[in-house]
Formats: sequence, C-alpha cells, structure tokens
Amino acid sequence: MKRNILLTFLTILVLLNSAAIGYYIYHDQKEHKKNEEPPFLLMKSSDVDLPTTFSLAGEPVPLERIDVTEAFKKELIVNTYLHSHTIQILKNAPRYFHIIEPILKAEGVPNDFKYLAVIESSLNPLAVSYAGAVGIWQLMSATAKELGLEVTNDVDERYHVEKATRAACTYLKKAYQKFGSWTLAAASYNGGMNMLTKQMNRQKEKNFYDLLLNEETGRYVYRMLALKQIMEEPHLYDFYVDHLYPVEPTTQVKVTKNIKDLADFAQEHGISYKTLKRFNPWLRQTSLKVGKHKTYYIAIPENKQVYK
Repeated sequence: MKRNILLTFLTILVLLNSAAIGYYIYHDQKEHKKNEEPPFLLMKSSDVDLPTTFSLAGEPVPLERIDVTEAFKKELIVNTYLHSHTIQILKNAPRYFHIIEPILKAEGVPNDFKYLAVIESSLNPLAVSYAGAVGIWQLMSATAKELGLEVTNDVDERYHVEKATRAACTYLKKAYQKFGSWTLAAASYNGGMNMLTKQMNRQKEKNFYDLLLNEETGRYVYRMLALKQIMEEPHLYDFYVDHLYPVEPTTQVKVTKNIKDLADFAQEHGISYKTLKRFNPWLRQTSLKVGKHKTYYIAIPENKQVYK
C-alpha cells in the first residue's frame, strides 16, 4: 500500500516537472521569436517621398508621366542614402546661398539655380573636376574667360564665388534666350548649347522631358529637382542637421599695387596666410601682380579671433 502511494507521488512529481520544463521552453522560444522578428507594421519603408506637384524655375515638372517620376525618384533615392555627402551640403548651404541668392536675383535668374551650384560642386568653392572644371560653378578655363573671368597663373576667378556666380548667370541668361526654357538652359549648362540644339533638331523635340540625352545630361536636371526637394524638405528624408555653418562676414581691402608676399600681407591684417587663402582661394600664388589700371578686392574676415 505504501509502495503504491510512493509510486503515484513520484509519477505526479515527474509529470509536474516535465510540464514546468515544457512551459519555460515554450515561453523562451516565444520571446526569442518576438524579439527576432518584429511586427511588419513597425518596419520602416526604405522608399522615398515623392511630391505630387513640383516645378523648377517656375516651370512645371510633368509628374503625371511615369518616365519622369521614376527618373526623379531615382535621384531622390541616390541623394537620400548618400548620407555624408548630403549632410555636408545641408551644412554648407546657409554660408554659400547667402552669397549666391542676391546675385541670382539681381541678374534676373530664378532662385532655383542655386541648386545647380549644389549639383556641380556640392557647394565646395575649391572643387576641381577630373576634366579641369573649377570652383563652385565648375567652369572650364576657356568658358570662364569667355564669360569675363580672369584666369591666369596669379589669379583664377573661377574660385571667386561672387564673380563666378555672375559669370554663370551670364551663361544661363544666354541659354534661356536661345531655348526659351530655364529647364533646357539648365541642361545646356552640363551638355552645352550646341549639343542640346543638335539633339533637339535630330529628335524634333522642344521639351527637355521629351529628349533622349546621354546619361550625365539626362540625369542632370533630375539631380537639381532632387536636391531642391531634399534641401527644402529635409525632414521628409530623415535629415535633421542641428549645426549649420554660419555666414562669415568680411571686409574688402582694395589693392591697386603689387603684393610681394601674401603671407606678410596677411600678417599685416591680423590673420594667417591660411586664413587669407580660405577667404580668397582665387589668389593662386604666394604673391600678387597688379597690372596697370587694375584693382582687386581681398576679403578679410571681420571676426579674426575665431581663426586663431
């Protein structure tokens, strides 16, 4: 009798132990699976926001067309996920748009063309392309000279943001006069007026969005559209940049005579040679020759202490 009771007790104990082990195994697997595979609804889409309507320089973008929307979205994706590149552009924008925007307005060129400078150089005034294009507007030497800029061993005004912006405006206004469209003017800045005219005649088309162009020029305008959208609505693309680079006020020093040593000139104005070149990258040598009846203006930062 006692033996049967003991066997029954041991059997019940084994069953309870097995049930407890089973419960903990099931519970652990459930928790692991829960942590490993979050609900689909909590996963964020990797796609990008596409506006329903858009324009460039006051000219509507035909987003009802599938080829246009796909090309636009492609450039939005590229620049959204090119994080470090796009963040640097956003940080630089206030400093250089402060210079570019008033010149565009004064020259009668739409404000949206500041985004052309963005795609050309990422707003880097020291940018140099593999082909030899220079500065924030990426001008070739011959083109720059045609547009009235000085390009010599001593001075290269392609690095001068204000003067290069005015030169770019001269080109864009001429292109607009020729094509009657700011969108086509933008495309010609990359491909050239002759190439664009040739393709328009060959394809019998007058609208940029109807032209089949080489890949670089074909993507060019869409890159402008993408950077305009991202820079005007950065939060839609998860860009939250707290510290933007500030405007750097300067005083212009008039120069009418040769400067034998720019390092000495810098010291005389309370700054280093390095800082002098930061604000005047168009000075290409360690000295400056000033021709007869020639005048230059050298920028000196007003707040000199922050560069020491």
